[in-house]
Amino acid sequence: MDRRCFIESCTAAAACVSAGAAVPALAADAPQRGYAQAVLVDERGDPLKVSSLRVQQNYVFHYPFEATPVFLLDLGKPALPQSLSTKSGDAYGWPGGVGPARSIVAFSAICAHKLVYPTRDVSFISFRKTRARRGVRNELIHCCSDNSQYDPVHGAEVVSGPATQPLCAVLLSHDRKADTLTAYATLGGELFDEFFSKYEMKLSLEVGPKAKNAVGGKTVVTELEKFCRNPIQC
Repeated sequence: MDRRCFIESCTAAAACVSAGAAVPALAADAPQRGYAQAVLVDERGDPLKVSSLRVQQNYVFHYPFEATPVFLLDLGKPALPQSLSTKSGDAYGWPGGVGPARSIVAFSAICAHKLVYPTRDVSFISFRKTRARRGVRNELIHCCSDNSQYDPVHGAEVVSGPATQPLCAVLLSHDRKADTLTAYATLGGELFDEFFSKYEMKLSLEVGPKAKNAVGGKTVVTELEKFCRNPIQC
């Protein structure tokens, strides 16, 4: 990031703070990857209101590609900035949650171990209000395929299991006046190339030729129970 861009980002962050926004500034060297902005909308196509989200409910939308699912969560408590790293050792600063209580977070719903993801037919990965296994605390994202568990309040860091890095974060901006959300970038270890390679045939049947198309303009948010016929609780 050059000096001019860094100053502009600091200025923008200061403006957000003065306006009461809940989006902290990213570290200057964070490996953020910008994509086309996409407003989160409901199933009617209307902009999704943060105030309409149910606390600790699993929501799904697709970003930055038509076939790559994302979990949207209102954790019901602040998610503060965290220092994390990818499996290759690249450090990054996750900025925490957005919204009035800084409780709204979004993470790629592709497990960082075996690339398990929610489909229309079944989902072996989701946020759990209560522990899925003895000895593991509540309120984690759990993957039944390999028992990898991620803590969304701490940037989806790995709590247990074989996963070697946090879930890739999807960055959101919150329009305080309109009470809407916009996805604009990812942060952390992306696994999209591996995902498309592993599931090329499956995705062609599920999504068709647009699977690798970039999402732009808007993306529909759906409750996991409505998106998926069989969310597995293991």
